[in-house]
Amino acid sequence: MMIRPLAAAAFVVALSQPAFAQTVAQPPAYPIAVLQTLDKVTGRVRTVDTPIEQNLRFGTLDIMVRTCRKRPPEEQPESAAFVEVRDIKPGETPKTLFVGWMFASSPAISALEHPVYDVWVLDCKGEREAQSGAPPAPPPAAAPAQPPARTPRR
Repeated sequence: MMIRPLAAAAFVVALSQPAFAQTVAQPPAYPIAVLQTLDKVTGRVRTVDTPIEQNLRFGTLDIMVRTCRKRPPEEQPESAAFVEVRDIKPGETPKTLFVGWMFASSPAISALEHPVYDVWVLDCKGEREAQSGAPPAPPPAAAPAQPPARTPRR
């Protein structure tokens, strides 16, 4: 008699586990991180779409984005990327400068500290967003307006 209520309770707990896991799930990962770079010597600012798990060279820096996550549109906007940055100078051993999360809404919280370069996260993109990142095609030229046809007067 006691087994049946325990089995029912175990069944309810088992069913509630996946539902709970879904409510605390992390934001989805995106395949492309949008980074902004600054060369403090030249003042050059660049926005770069960086595929996840691919090296990006910027001056002497080697930048690797491990994951990029973005909240769904119905929540408060936030993009974050887990980034690894190494300084690779010729004739020297590579030096790890930064490993951690960078947040688009608060770049100063977790920033790369370097005397020459700055790197920060702007956004995360999907494949379709990256492909549609090109400027839109100009609208087709309108045909010249023709004056209304004249009807002969009687």
